Amino acid sequence: MASKTNPIAFLQQVRSETAKVTWPSRRETMISTVMVFVMVFLAAVFFFAADQLMGWLVGLVLGAGVGA
Repeated sequence: MASKTNPIAFLQQVRSETAKVTWPSRRETMISTVMVFVMVFLAAVFFFAADQLMGWLVGLVLGAGVGA
């Protein structure tokens, strides 16, 4: 069983560990944010196109027997 740490010691440890983190710069954050939006847009376009193509194919297959 793990030993219990009092809340004040825990908060000091958290603060100590947070100080060790290398935080991204504002520029790095902006570049990452823009890249996320670009990738989301590309994924949306891809899935929209794939959905339209599959819908067209299914319509073609199911619609083939209607006129016969």
